[in-house]
Amino acid sequence: EEACPLGLAPTASTTATLAMGDAIAVVLLSKRKFTPEDFALFHPGGSLGRKLLLTVENVMHSGEDNPIVSAETNVKEALFVMTSKGLGATAVVDQSGCLLGILTDGDIRRGLETGHQFLEESVVNIMTKTPKTITADKLAAAALSIMEKNKPRPITVLPVVDKNNFVIGIVHLTDLLRQGVV
Repeated sequence: EEACPLGLAPTASTTATLAMGDAIAVVLLSKRKFTPEDFALFHPGGSLGRKLLLTVENVMHSGEDNPIVSAETNVKEALFVMTSKGLGATAVVDQSGCLLGILTDGDIRRGLETGHQFLEESVVNIMTKTPKTITADKLAAAALSIMEKNKPRPITVLPVVDKNNFVIGIVHLTDLLRQGVV
């Protein structure tokens, strides 16, 4: 008997058909050993697809969009670089381009709280010297995990480095949000 008071709309039969379809799908999923990765391949635009297929390389800022300063740069100049790129941070590199640290807007705020005049000093004096990093081949979801699990508080940017610690990009939390990783 249908749920419709007039007995005309096929409510019970459509619900039963939907339940049977779901049951068949679950059985096939099990029998064929269908994995989340398989699902992602068939639905790359879905949230699971993005989480399992989207890499850091797909979302990072690189080239001209990658804020980088040298260790000799003073804080004031670095602040201009950070502002022009709009990411709230800049990688600090040695002469060969290898990561020495990261200067963030948080580092600058903490510097201001000390009352010390540091704008003309080298970024090396206030940068975070051992920042969390990620490589371009890692999943974007892994970048999010690193950001969220950072102690003592979450972070919003990660320098992207190659196997030799050469800075090739930076990824920001908003990039991950925009791509639906979150």
